[in-house]
Amino acid sequence: MTDADTTRELLLSRIRDVQDYPKPGVVFKDITPLLADPEAFTALTDALAELCVKHGATKIVGLEARGFILAAPVAIRAGLGFIPVRKAGKLPGATLSQAYELEYGTAEIEVHAEDLNAGDRVLVIDDVLATGGTAGAALELIRRAGAEVAGVAVLMELGFLGGRAKLEPALQGAPLDTLIAI
Repeated sequence: MTDADTTRELLLSRIRDVQDYPKPGVVFKDITPLLADPEAFTALTDALAELCVKHGATKIVGLEARGFILAAPVAIRAGLGFIPVRKAGKLPGATLSQAYELEYGTAEIEVHAEDLNAGDRVLVIDDVLATGGTAGAALELIRRAGAEVAGVAVLMELGFLGGRAKLEPALQGAPLDTLIAI
């Protein structure tokens, strides 16, 4: 078994399934037991920090809200800046915003316009890749700010929702790394 396999097994063992949450028929993947376990959280942080090095990232974007929890310690471990991408209306000052499609309607995310610059190579970190809408909008924001996309890294990919295929055009050849595929 490789180190990556051992890490994957550890992480998966700390993710709890919650039946019928937030609505009947949904199995929610709860990462709070993983976050509460220092060995598992450290292994996750290390694995994501290694991807930063591998892809030559100079900054990390964390997607609201659980992406913040994962991306901030990764930024510290990798010695990189952390940039929060927030829901619309949550950041003061000048922002860039990007709307995207949800299953039923639209949403909008924002980033501070001055936090990303030409020459930055940005790795996007989030907890889950579901339908790919939020990650795709973040990639658009990064490019509009003049920065380059180094890739996207997620703890879990829910393959049955088709997010990888939907995100592929927005990646424009940048890598998509998932630690656990479900």
